[in-house]
Amino acid sequence: MIELLADLPDNVVGFTATGEVTAADYTTVLDPAIKAALTANERIRVLYVLGPEFTGYTGAAMWEDAAVGTEHFSRWERIAVVTDTEWVRHTVNAFAWMMPARVRVYSDADRTDAVQWICAP
Repeated sequence: MIELLADLPDNVVGFTATGEVTAADYTTVLDPAIKAALTANERIRVLYVLGPEFTGYTGAAMWEDAAVGTEHFSRWERIAVVTDTEWVRHTVNAFAWMMPARVRVYSDADRTDAVQWICAP
């Protein structure tokens, strides 16, 4: 499940993933939030928190993640991923060089640092 995080600047879309993330989470929660932020901002930032309750993605959710990432490819400014899930950390680090945005991965213990970085001018 994906839930939006509150109290972030309007150019930052923050969300947290718990349990298993499905394609419906992308189409009903994440994609509308991204599109709303892009309507108001030329470039946006994303804070993605996958805490200890996160168990994984369905195959369709992985497809949706790729679709969202490529649809607005040039409009990403910064991406912060907060997780202690090793396969996620390795995957993000492996593909970060392909993104037009600055990408950083933080541990769960460093979530405050991730929020500060994603919100900094």
